[in-house]
Amino acid sequence: MARLIAKNSHAAVDNTPMRLRTKIILLAVLPLVASLALLAVAVRQQEGDLARREHALVERAYMEARRAELRNYVALAVSTVQPLYERGGDEAANRREALKLLASLDYGEDGYFFVYDLQGHVLMHSRQPELLGKNLWELRDARGRPTIQKLIQQARAGGGYVDYLWRKPSSGQPAPKLGYVVALQRWQWMLGTGLYLDGIEATMTQLEREASANIATTLLWIAGIAVFGVGLISATGMVLNFSEHRLAETKLRLLARQVVQSQEDERAHLARELHDGVSQTLVSTKLMVEAAQKNAAAAAEPAGLLDKALQRLNAALNEVRRISHRLRPALLDTLGLPAALQRLAEEFDEAGPARVGLRIDGEPVELPEVLKTVLFRVAQESLTNMAKHAQANQVELALSFEPDGGLRMSITDDGQGFDSQAMHQHPARGIGLRNMRERLDSVGGCLLISAAPGHGTQIEAQLSAITLAGLRKV
Repeated sequence: MARLIAKNSHAAVDNTPMRLRTKIILLAVLPLVASLALLAVAVRQQEGDLARREHALVERAYMEARRAELRNYVALAVSTVQPLYERGGDEAANRREALKLLASLDYGEDGYFFVYDLQGHVLMHSRQPELLGKNLWELRDARGRPTIQKLIQQARAGGGYVDYLWRKPSSGQPAPKLGYVVALQRWQWMLGTGLYLDGIEATMTQLEREASANIATTLLWIAGIAVFGVGLISATGMVLNFSEHRLAETKLRLLARQVVQSQEDERAHLARELHDGVSQTLVSTKLMVEAAQKNAAAAAEPAGLLDKALQRLNAALNEVRRISHRLRPALLDTLGLPAALQRLAEEFDEAGPARVGLRIDGEPVELPEVLKTVLFRVAQESLTNMAKHAQANQVELALSFEPDGGLRMSITDDGQGFDSQAMHQHPARGIGLRNMRERLDSVGGCLLISAAPGHGTQIEAQLSAITLAGLRKV
């Protein structure tokens, strides 16, 4: 029996808490993963927005710097030819000298100056000398825009910036270019230089790649944190599982020992009851019958001895009934729980010293067998504890059938009471209370204990209407 109880308890411990632990772990893991996923989406969105804003700011700042650089280059070129421009004398010679000076100015492979007259003729182009003397007024770029006309128009308007496409010397391919031009009105020249923008685009692309790499690194960190968090929670769950499993094993071993010990205690109690009560009565009766037999043979009057023998036999029968009733009261099966509790109260009342009474409230209803047994054992255990420890004068056993279909049973005494908190801290001292609580737990009920030193004790068993309905279906 002990093995069967331990086995069934082990299954309950292994299954129910395991499902509970799994739910707890999932409740911890799922919000963590969801939060980190939302965080990753938010970080990606925010970093993407930040990267775009940074790209725009860098591009704007970069372009402003390069625009200022172009203005400075053109100002340098103008200051270089300024003496010749303002000198009188041979204008043709001055112009040739100015073109020679401008051709010698450059600032890198793709950084050069160009000079056109205001009619579109190429006067100087240090990177494309084959264009000298040609009129490019009608030249259009790949987008169909009149390049030279736009440059000259901007120069006539007082100078400024122009976006256009032009062949890049270092690659030989057309590339977007930002030009800055001014007009030398007296010579009817357009002087300018430009900056190819494909290098800027490459720089911006590199910045975008770096921003994407930073976002990816951040997401990897978040993923790593998520994996670490899930792993930590899982490891903690495994540790708790192992710890609780060991604790459950310890409790099961203790429960098995308690079951065996309870069996042995009950057997020892029955042995004492039979030896000290029924056995002694039967032996005495046997001796009286034997004496009556001898007296009968001697023609003596055996009536007195036979009367005593009958009295002893009746006492033995009553003792057997008492032991049987203690094991399983017949009234519980025939007349139900109220009658069994009434008989139990009468027995304890007769045993004294406390007065024990029963009160039944509400309309009694038929109860499931398992529930009748549980409530009877709880009442029996509670009254036994009262008789042993309470030193009470008055005890009330109350059974209430609630209007909502629930059930409540209470045992109240006016004895010396006890410290319930201390009892919880030292479970070994409250085996009877724990047994009552476990019995009620097995049928879905609960046990409430109200006690204080010097103020008596109340033990109350409660079962809801839903619990009773479930028990009736089983």
